[in-house]
Amino acid sequence: MRIELVIFDCDGVLVDSEPIMNRVLAEQLQEIGVVLPLSEVMRRFVGKTRDQCLALAAEIRGSELPRRFGAEWDAAAFDALRKEARPVAGVPEVLRDLAIPYCVASNGMPDRVRVTLDSAGLLCYFEGRIFTSSEVAKPKPAPDLFLHAAASMEAAPAACVVIEDTPTGVKAARAAGMQVLGYIGGSASEAAVLERNGAVVFDDMSRLPGLLQQHEQRSDIP
Repeated sequence: MRIELVIFDCDGVLVDSEPIMNRVLAEQLQEIGVVLPLSEVMRRFVGKTRDQCLALAAEIRGSELPRRFGAEWDAAAFDALRKEARPVAGVPEVLRDLAIPYCVASNGMPDRVRVTLDSAGLLCYFEGRIFTSSEVAKPKPAPDLFLHAAASMEAAPAACVVIEDTPTGVKAARAAGMQVLGYIGGSASEAAVLERNGAVVFDDMSRLPGLLQQHEQRSDIP
């Protein structure tokens, strides 16, 4: 089947932003008495929406968060992203040469996604093709966001390939009836988890064009 659309997740796939975002969250949590190592913050919060992160933070704390916590996290995160965000290695080259239509679909809020892409120099590739969980009833792992992106881009779900890096995103893509390539960024420890959820994994973005070509030539990808 010819691929009609490639749907990229943002954080961890296009931009190496997850360590930045979660480091800032860990710092903000520490200021209100919740001390977690960065590895634990990454494990618990990656792949969740902003509201889900705030709800989980309150649950871990055992009480409501301070009224300004969300706004202060946003401000600190935006500042860190503007200073530190970089594209995942190989992504600019792939986007520049990719002939298949593509877009981004993220559980992040619109302003955060735009800041992330802009800070990494990638916003120019996605203007008018940015879809976020704010536009649908249910975020990932529900299929709503990917189905919305496909419909907006006039692509059949079965002809879409999603590039994801979390089990949450992989589950959402599979529930939408789409094929999934799981980017593990060189972290072999994530490969088994993504594979169990239905992704074909890879660890080098420069391989993506070849993998997409193979996909169009094969019918045995899960």
